[in-house]
Amino acid sequence: MGKKILVVDDAMFMRKLLGDILHKAGYEVVAEASNGEEAYNKYKEHMPDLVTMDITMPDVNGIEGVKMITEQYPDAKILMCSAMGQEGMVIDSVKAGAKGFIVKPFVGDKVIAEVQKLIG
Repeated sequence: MGKKILVVDDAMFMRKLLGDILHKAGYEVVAEASNGEEAYNKYKEHMPDLVTMDITMPDVNGIEGVKMITEQYPDAKILMCSAMGQEGMVIDSVKAGAKGFIVKPFVGDKVIAEVQKLIG
C-alpha cells in the first residue's frame, strides 16, 4: 500500500478530485476532513505521511489547522491548497509549519510533483 494521506477541504468535490489524483499515483487517502479541527483529530487517529490542507474553511481554517497539528507533531508534512490570489495566506501557512503548497484548480502532475518532494 502507498503512503498515507489525509485530505482536508470543506468542499467534498475538491476532496474527491484530489483523492482521485493521489489514488492514481499510488497513494492511499486514509481519511478526509472538512476543517482544521477535524483535520487535527483525523491526524492523531491516522498519523498520515502527508496532509493536504485547504486554507479557507469554516470554523477552523487551514492556517489554524496547521498550527494545531504542528504544535503537537512538529515533523508533520502539510501541503497547503490555495486558490489564486491567496499568496499572503500561503506565507502565513508556511510560517505556521506547512512544508509547501499547491494551487487550485489542481493539475494532476503538479500535485504529484509536490507530494513526491515531501514524501516520495
